[in-house]
Amino acid sequence: MFKSILRPIIRQNNNNYYSSLLILRQLSSSSSSSSSSSGQSSPNRIDNVLVIGSGLMGSGIAQSCATSGKFQSITLYDVNDKQLGIAKKSIAKSIEKLYAKGKVDIESVDSAVNSITFSNRTDPKSTDNLLIVEAVPELLDVKQKIFANLYDQFKDNPTVIYATNTSSLAVKDIGLSVPVKDRYAGLHFFNPVPLMKLVEIVKLVDTSDQTVESLRQFVADIGKVSVQCRDTPGFIVNRLLIPYSSEAVKMMERGDASVEDIDTAMKLGAGYPMGPFELMDMTGIDTGKFVRDAWLARNDPSLNIASSELVDKMVADGRLGRKTGKGWYDYSK
Repeated sequence: MFKSILRPIIRQNNNNYYSSLLILRQLSSSSSSSSSSSGQSSPNRIDNVLVIGSGLMGSGIAQSCATSGKFQSITLYDVNDKQLGIAKKSIAKSIEKLYAKGKVDIESVDSAVNSITFSNRTDPKSTDNLLIVEAVPELLDVKQKIFANLYDQFKDNPTVIYATNTSSLAVKDIGLSVPVKDRYAGLHFFNPVPLMKLVEIVKLVDTSDQTVESLRQFVADIGKVSVQCRDTPGFIVNRLLIPYSSEAVKMMERGDASVEDIDTAMKLGAGYPMGPFELMDMTGIDTGKFVRDAWLARNDPSLNIASSELVDKMVADGRLGRKTGKGWYDYSK
């Protein structure tokens, strides 16, 4: 069953993809121990949060929940104990910086970090009004099986809301194995989660208004702003941003203008805080390529994007932007 999943993971050669597979294995074995609700709270308020995947996005979501002080329990799940340790240190470091700058209103850094349960089991302290946010890498079959196992575990709990943090896949496709369509939606955060204020709520045809309102309240509780959209490729931000970035690359490849001049033009002429190449370097050139490739695979003529041999080579060479020291600009100097 896992061979078909393992092959693309190995090709990616990325530890996060190995972690996704291990998460799936663990969930398969734990789904037999279902949890149920024992009480009621406000119908629109999330009381407990379970985040699946402790990478950058999952850790950021858990951190934002922790610094809000709004929840009875927060559980950050990963099958990889080493990754959980890395996530805990990263969260502590991030909260410490924000606390020193007066950006978070918390009792102490330790109290905020300790409000998160770092666990290799999907067993929250409480499952009352539980929100489950899946935040593993963008592999459709892995995400689908994760949701199948999660639903099997929590199927007797009528208060659970299921959400995916996908940025490039169809929310509907990911949740095919979730029968309670009224309690399933997309919840797209932006990286770095603790700093980025926007969250896109993706409402499917069958997503209930109560679920949407619960998610809106959750987003407000963690100090962020929500916008709502349909399950359209890229949702709102990436639907506009990816073609914009793609057009900037094509302009540079044609020799119409340099990287520096395109960035300067968009900052001074359009009032953008940074140009498209600076933005690609900040968000990760590999991230943009991943979304672009997912869109190209849809064969949708309405998506105004094109492949780029230069971008493909940069990713292959490890020039991913700020996180590697080099991208469209050199940050190593």
